[in-house]
Amino acid sequence: MYYRYLFIFLFIFFAVGGHAQQAPSAEENIPFLCTFSKLADKSWGDDDNVQIIFFVMPVTEKNPVYIKIFDPNNGGKHDEAHGPFNSKTKFSVFGGLGAHSSADAKKHNPEGDYKSGVQLATKTFDSDPGYDDKWFSLGPFNPVEGELQPDVGGYVFKVVIEGTDGDDGNLYRLILSSDKVANKTIEGGNMFTYEYSFRLWDTKGSVSHLYPFITSNLVAVKINVFDFDSDGMIRLVSVAKRGDIAKTSGDAEWTINTHEVLEQEYNTSFDIQFVKQKDAKNNNIVVFITNQYNQLMPFYTSPIGGIPKYKYKIGVKVANN
Repeated sequence: MYYRYLFIFLFIFFAVGGHAQQAPSAEENIPFLCTFSKLADKSWGDDDNVQIIFFVMPVTEKNPVYIKIFDPNNGGKHDEAHGPFNSKTKFSVFGGLGAHSSADAKKHNPEGDYKSGVQLATKTFDSDPGYDDKWFSLGPFNPVEGELQPDVGGYVFKVVIEGTDGDDGNLYRLILSSDKVANKTIEGGNMFTYEYSFRLWDTKGSVSHLYPFITSNLVAVKINVFDFDSDGMIRLVSVAKRGDIAKTSGDAEWTINTHEVLEQEYNTSFDIQFVKQKDAKNNNIVVFITNQYNQLMPFYTSPIGGIPKYKYKIGVKVANN
């Protein structure tokens, strides 16, 4: 039921021109997504070496589209080395029946048939400097090659990023584009995930954000965070919360924070803020969010309905004479 309410709202929102087609987005203030290869220690910030991102094409889109990766190689300007670079990262695009509707595709751990659907494209990158600090395009894809999911808002494509050989960290960005060379967003398109693995900024005082959408059937949300390295604080802001402080996790640890949902927060986004309090480098974390039934909540890279602002109200009592 949660997904039905959420996706109906999102279909309306994006149909009128919302754009959430880049990960990370400007609103998130996150420098890079990250995926470590399978021999990396969990304390480096990736719990399972797999990341899954979903892109949605509106049914009205008829032109070919591209899924583009910035800095897909393992080495050079942005990536995290542990000794000489020896890693490979595989980017695969899936569409067709089961790409999103399969239950295994929507878990926070890569178990079972999480690569469900029809594989449309795949590319494995090593340390080749020709891909360093550059965009690489997968596609073109016909929008109807995705899985038709009316409740989500159109045809869904799934991108599975896997750290295969080696022990290094691959830092990258993704974008949906109507052009192979230029980054041109698509009217009515969007993207979301059920788990996010990303790099925090190195600078003390920087703030990164995630924006889960709160539907009217939610009672509570549980924020699960891995490997925060006690690097600062986690703060939750909403239209009814000034800045609730959440517990942080240590090195290679999970922490769970449960927050009650209030009626005035229905049909708005939460702003989960990751506030750096140290000048610590290379802090990579993993986050997923569940509701009161422990169902994973999809969250979008831009805040649905805008960035939430706390609405402070002063009560005035008039005394009787």
